[in-house]
Parts: sequence; structure tokens; C-alpha cells
Amino acid sequence: MVVSAASFPAVALGGLVAKTGAEKFAAMPSTIVEQSAPQVTRVYASDGKTQLAVLYDEFRSDVPNNQISQNMQDAIVAAEDHKFYEHNGVDVKGIARAFVNNSQGGSQQGASTLTMQYVRMAQAYGAKTAQEAIDATKDSPERKIAEMKYALQIEKDLNKKEILTRYLNLAPFGNGAYGIYAGAQVYFKKSPKNLTIAESALLAGMVKAPTAFDPTTKTGYPQALERRNYIIDNMVSLGQITKAEGEAAKKTKLKRTTNRPGNGCTSVATNSWGFFCDYFYRWWMQQEEFGANAYDRERQLKSGGYTIVTSMDVKAQNAARHEINRKIKDDNKNAVVIAGVEPGTGHVKTLATNRKFKLDDGSNPLSSNPASRKAGAKASYPNTTNPIITGGGDINGYQAGSVFKMFTMVAALENGFELNHEITSDSTYKSSYPVAYNSPAACPNTSFYCPSNSSPNTKGTFNMWSGFGKSVNTYFVPLQEQVGAEKVIDVSKRFGMQYRASTDRDLMATEQAAHNFGAFTLGVTLSTPLDIANAYATLAGDGMYCVPTPIKQITASDGTKVKAGQPSCKQATSADVARKTIDAARCPVGDRAQLGNCAGATEANAHRTIRHPIFGKTGTTDSDRTASLVVGSSSLVVAGYMVNPDWANHTDRMRHDIVNPVTYRTLADYLDGTDPVEFKKPGE
Repeated sequence: MVVSAASFPAVALGGLVAKTGAEKFAAMPSTIVEQSAPQVTRVYASDGKTQLAVLYDEFRSDVPNNQISQNMQDAIVAAEDHKFYEHNGVDVKGIARAFVNNSQGGSQQGASTLTMQYVRMAQAYGAKTAQEAIDATKDSPERKIAEMKYALQIEKDLNKKEILTRYLNLAPFGNGAYGIYAGAQVYFKKSPKNLTIAESALLAGMVKAPTAFDPTTKTGYPQALERRNYIIDNMVSLGQITKAEGEAAKKTKLKRTTNRPGNGCTSVATNSWGFFCDYFYRWWMQQEEFGANAYDRERQLKSGGYTIVTSMDVKAQNAARHEINRKIKDDNKNAVVIAGVEPGTGHVKTLATNRKFKLDDGSNPLSSNPASRKAGAKASYPNTTNPIITGGGDINGYQAGSVFKMFTMVAALENGFELNHEITSDSTYKSSYPVAYNSPAACPNTSFYCPSNSSPNTKGTFNMWSGFGKSVNTYFVPLQEQVGAEKVIDVSKRFGMQYRASTDRDLMATEQAAHNFGAFTLGVTLSTPLDIANAYATLAGDGMYCVPTPIKQITASDGTKVKAGQPSCKQATSADVARKTIDAARCPVGDRAQLGNCAGATEANAHRTIRHPIFGKTGTTDSDRTASLVVGSSSLVVAGYMVNPDWANHTDRMRHDIVNPVTYRTLADYLDGTDPVEFKKPGE
């Protein structure tokens, strides 16, 4: 659309249009390119109701007109544009008056209508470069003329309510509040549909200069009060409210505090949820769907206005933290790290530890790692934002011990061995795996790997039920020899083990290197409880491996469903192999096998406590530097480690009497009130 010169008063034509040039004015586009302003992203627990976190660049959520009180709509008109409902986007008389006044050296007048102000804000948000943003807001004849032209077209395209709504959703209100929803929340902790006359007048008065009219500051308070009352008087004179209503509103005490919302994972509603929030954030930052690089993905998250329902189960999460609190304090240098995964979906249900998810480490002591301590580095307790449960950054994981024997059992079953496969074992075993001559791992005066059992009395003939139930090292190392360590490692990779440490990847870099990795079955590589929980969940999912995900559903601001984060599963082993493995894995945790007989358990209290069909395994590393337990049902698998996150080579003995009860009681709490579900047998 080209606006004719007759559309403007002669005095304006003699000034503004003359300065820009009639041809340039006519060539200006008449349609503004509008962009959605940044919106708050809200993150919820799996129930879709419990808010986990909010993330934003600008605290803003657009609301429709029927969610904005009439008081607020009237107040902004009374504050900024008395003739809003009369003009067609440009106040001709106002512009003429302002032009004459400004030309004669009087106090500067703007004469911008609400529609023109909206144009200015919309152009600024639609700017693709910093220069475009500057041009959209600088005080120049060109900018003023462009605003007029756009405003005239907008008034043809939208009705007054639509313009007012868009204006109020863009307007800044100070103290981190952008748009009327945020303004109502920050200053009054309420919905904009419930704003009173006095509250509306205060907010309307702030739009002109949010800092100058900030009621929370010493200098801003008197100016905010004066401007609020001025606007209330305007509302009376415009007939929007009665004089009595205006006088009552002016007597309302002005609040001097704000309710600025937390932003990000360090401001979650419940502190112990921060580790799950951080896991979600790290997951998002890896998804190419949300941007080509980290910057774009973060901007998308913090300005896209998504509604994200995560997989975090409040019952499971609270159970894990409760059980941790019963056994270990947050200021203990050792950490119990817990992860829970749902079989068949990969939904991560809980991530918990005895730490507070906080950036502030000022109260933390120096690290227990001598080298780090010497450098002045702080410990990770009681406050940390390190991903000590899930791995990432500098966290590669921890040795977990005998929970890795499960991979050997799966590989054996895949290669024709049966659960009743017997091996006669002594307390020590001289393997064929090569190691350094006379090293601590070698049999005396040899170059062969020489594992032993935790107890010298553990010897005899074992099968998979009894060997797994009693965690017999001298059964599983020879079983791995018979199957091939490279095949065992392949199973672990199919089951989702990550191997973040380069030293671990080097040990399995080639088929020959993997074939000679004798200690693999004893869990000497680094892993996290999330890795192990998901690997064992693959068994409970009938051999279906699912990529772990923190997402149930992502909804974009326009209501469309986003596919990212939905279960992504593939068959990692056959259902029959998975079911057979579970049958043997019922032995370590005190349950009964259906296909054979258990002969020993390393954590029988698990079944006594849970009283549901369960499976799992304990794990212990050399010198007890890690103690671990994984225990699962058909609906949830929980893995727990007790570790020192700051120093792998510490000298403390990690205690099963701490981590084991935390792990199996977390599952017990989660299953409380549900009916037991029996595991399927092969062929069913």
C-alpha cells in the first residue's frame, strides 16, 4: 500500500515527509515484518502439572485479550493514547501540534499513538541485525514516517482489541518483566485478568520509562506513585472509572517488592530436582533439531515458549532423595548417585544424589583429590552443578564392578550357552589374557591375568544362576574367555554403554584389543548409574534397547507437537535371551528363578523389602572404591553407586550398607501400592 500525501496534515508534509523525500516515502513498504517476541519455556514433571523449571531470555508469555483485565486495557489508553479508539493509527492533530512545538524549541513532544508504539516495538523484535534494531528505535524523521505508514496499515488489518493485546504482550515493565503476563506476575504475583485499577495504572505508567518509574527503588518510588495517580485521574476523566473508584484506587498502598521468577536449573522449585533439569538441558543442547549449533539451540530453548513435559516421575524422584537423606548427608565427600529408567521407553524417571544443585561452591571445602587440593580447587560437596549422576563435561563415570557380568551372560546365551553351563572354579583363576609380567593383575611370575574371588572360600562348580548370584569372578572370566571378550563388549555397546574415557576406548579400539580385555567382565571401565540402569532396563524391555530420554512431550508455542525426545528403540538382543538373563539375575537380589535354582545372593534384603518380582546385581571394585547395586522390576530399573566424584583413587571403602538400601528402597517406594508383575519366561 502507498499512502498518499493527502493522508497527512500539511504541516507534517512540510516537515517530516519533506525531510525524507516524497519518493522515498512512497517507496517504503506498508507491511511490517512481525516476529514473535521471546517467550518463556516451561518444564514440567511427567504429570504435566508439577513445574520443574522455567527458562527464558526474557520473562514473557503472551496472553489473549480475554486474559487481560479491562482495567489494564483502559489504563494503558489513559497513559499513552487518549484517542486510541478514535484515530486510524496516526493522531494527525497530535503530530501537527508536536511538529510545531518541536520546531519552535518547545519541550519535545512525541505524539506517537499506541499503534505507532507497537510498530516500533515490533520492528525492534523483528530486527535481524543490531543495526536494524537501532534503526527501528532511533529518533529520526525516516523512522517516524515509517511508523505512521505501518500504523495506518495495521489499523486496517487488525481491530483495536487485537492491537491493544499485541502492544501489552510486547511492552516492557522493568525488573525483568516483558509483556503484561510477566508484569502482573513480577509485581503482583497474579494473572493479568485479575489486575485492579490501581495495579493496572501502576503498570501502565511504567511502560514509558520502566527504570524511572520503578516502585522498588528509592528514587523511582515517588515518581511511580505520582504517575500512577496521574493515570488514575486520566481514567476518571475519560469515563473509564468513576471518581469514587479513582479516589479509592489512589489510596491503595504501592508495593515496593517484586516476585522475579527463577531462571534455569539452579532455580528449580525443589533443589534436588536440579540434576534432572540439568540432564534435560544437556540433552536439549545435543539435539540438532533445535539449531545448528549450541548458541542457536540455547536461544530456541530460552525464547521459544515451549511447554515441555519431562519423564521425571515426582514419586520416584522424591523417593530417591528421601532414601538418600536417610543414609548420607549432603556434606559427605562421598556421593550416592541414583538413576531410574523405565523399560521399553528409555524414559528417565529419577536422578538423585546427596548434593544440592547450586552454582555457589563458596561453602565447599577443598577437593579431597591431593592434586586438585594443591591447586586450590573446591570439592563437589555440598553444592555442585557437575553431572555426577549422568556424566558429561569432565565427568566420565566410575568403575562399577560386577554389574558388568550381565553383559558376559547375555553374550554367552546369544552364542549357544545355556543358563546351566557349568564351570568348576577355584578362588583364583589363571587366564589366558595377557598382562604385564608380574604386575598386580598377573599371576605370580607370569604375564597372564589372574583374577580372584572376594572370598577365598568361594570355589566349586557354578552355573549362571549360582555364578551370578554369588558374583563369582572365577566363573565369569573363564566364561568370557569361552565366548570371546570382543563379543561381550559388543553386547555392552548394543545395551547403550557410552565409554566416555579415551583410556577405556583404547582398550577396545580394535577387535584384537577387545579380545584381550580380560578384566572387562569385572567392570573396570567407567560408567554412570544412568548407563547401567538403562542397560538392565533393556533386559526388562525384552531385549529392546531404548535411548535414554528425559522427554515425554514437547509442545511448541503454536500448539504443535515436537517429535524430538520420543522413545527411540531397537532390538539389542532377543526376547528369549533377555528373559533368560533376568532369570539368573533374580538370584543376586534374593528373588527366585523360574527356570532353575538360585544358590546364594549378594543382596537378599532387596526382595525381602520390595516383595515384587525383581532382578539385579551388586558390584564392587578393587579396594572398594565403588559400591554399586542395580535392581529392577518390569516397570522401573534403579541403579545406585557410592563413589567419590572428586578422586577416583581415594582410599575410603565405599559401603554397600549405604548404597544398597537407598537403591532397593527407592524401587520399593515407587512400587508401593501397585500389583506385582511376574517376568515372562522364554517362549511365552
